[in-house]
Amino acid sequence: MRQFIQNIVLLFLLVYAASVYGGIRNTGGVIGVNGVTFKDSIDWADYYFNIHHFEKAIPIYTKNLEVEDVEEKIHVLKKLALSEAAIDHPQESISHIYDYFKMEFQPTFLLHEGFDNIRHSNEFERLSGKLLPNITIWSVFYFFVAIIGFYVMFLLLLNKKIDREARILIALFVFIHSLFILNICVNNTNYVFEFPHTYLMSTWSSFLYGPLLYLYFRRVSRSKNLKIRDLWHFIPTVILLFYLIPEVYAFSGSEKLNAMLDRLKDGINPGDSTKLILLVILKAISLAVYAYFVHRTIRKGNEELSPKTRLWQKNIYGIHVSYVFVYIMYGCFIIVGKNSGILFHAPIVLMSAMVLYIGYAANVQPDVFSGLYAYTNRLFPKYVKSGLTESLSQDLKKCLQDLFDDQKLYRRNDLNLDMVAEKLDTTRHNASQLINEHFEMSFHEFVNSYRIKEAKELLEKESKSNIIDIAYEVGYNNKVSFNKAFKKDTNLTPSQYLVSVKNK
Repeated sequence: MRQFIQNIVLLFLLVYAASVYGGIRNTGGVIGVNGVTFKDSIDWADYYFNIHHFEKAIPIYTKNLEVEDVEEKIHVLKKLALSEAAIDHPQESISHIYDYFKMEFQPTFLLHEGFDNIRHSNEFERLSGKLLPNITIWSVFYFFVAIIGFYVMFLLLLNKKIDREARILIALFVFIHSLFILNICVNNTNYVFEFPHTYLMSTWSSFLYGPLLYLYFRRVSRSKNLKIRDLWHFIPTVILLFYLIPEVYAFSGSEKLNAMLDRLKDGINPGDSTKLILLVILKAISLAVYAYFVHRTIRKGNEELSPKTRLWQKNIYGIHVSYVFVYIMYGCFIIVGKNSGILFHAPIVLMSAMVLYIGYAANVQPDVFSGLYAYTNRLFPKYVKSGLTESLSQDLKKCLQDLFDDQKLYRRNDLNLDMVAEKLDTTRHNASQLINEHFEMSFHEFVNSYRIKEAKELLEKESKSNIIDIAYEVGYNNKVSFNKAFKKDTNLTPSQYLVSVKNK
């Protein structure tokens, strides 16, 4: 009886409020106020909702779904979702949740106690698992690796001692790795819905990994400058951008959010592209092709590099090839419909290893980035461009021997004392003094000693070789200079020396 009286009083108050403010919302039923019937109003539905008569509230809310006022429609969708959940209808409830989120994205709504009845259903667990923020150890690790990667990129770009083209290429290589890792972090934590413009933010660079690494290795190993024709390596990226800009990047934030919600509703991972399988296949092909190009470049072009630089390049290539192999395996799993587990994280872990290893080198041994272009005396920076002390003289001697014994700097036909001084990071006077004191010869005699030594080795090893080809290979510009220097060292011309080799 008490409950009945309370209901009558509530009904009276609702009717009174409606008459004061000019009418009850919406259309059609028994009690008319300004042409609007009360029994089909949102207020009447709210009344049934509040007294837990959800079966009566649902049809009235449903009739009011077409209201023009945005706030009222949001109110109706939320009440419908909660009402369906209360009577244990998870699918209907979730359908209304999707419609609500397209108008007002507030994922904390999923924490409402009204969803307790369906909270452990498969549908609701999947929805909340994809929309509610989810911080894991993996996501924290990826976030910090991405931040480190952006720092390393700026570190490389600002290091003027690294060859300009080489530092731009390797910095871009680190950047696209870091951007991809950050993209994965945002997706895995579900913040892609909070920041919808991060949707596919790294996909545009899918075909850049191979070309950037190949062009970098070609630059530092073969001393080849970038040319206009090298732009063909970026054609796949341009084509991909022409597809992504109108299909994704030109969308507003709400359009991207709605697209991701639709994908999630259809049972598809919302953070993936609609052309995921095709992109994975094309990226795997690109990675494999350019891994071969890089291998060929390293095999043919790094004989003149220092052992430290060769080891660094070998490690970089090893990490990259491992990533390519694992990514191809990941692609196979994507094709058969599996997109999680260890093969999801394995490629990202290898990308993280690449960023961290390059970051380590950028801080500890940046001279390895320039290949043939630079040699930095980092062990004794305080003596740079100063007078020779005994300890500095010994250290510069070791550096000089590294330049000639390991990097074979003498093979450059434009080699001069200024170039050697620059690579030792000291003065021309110090470089000359160094050679005079430790090797008791002039700069030109020192260079010729290395050139003639290798020329004799080549003549002994390849007795059928053309003499002028050997002269060019060891650093001479013409046969006359070669013959003169060779005879001064051996008392024989190269031809005579070749005959003596054959007669042995």
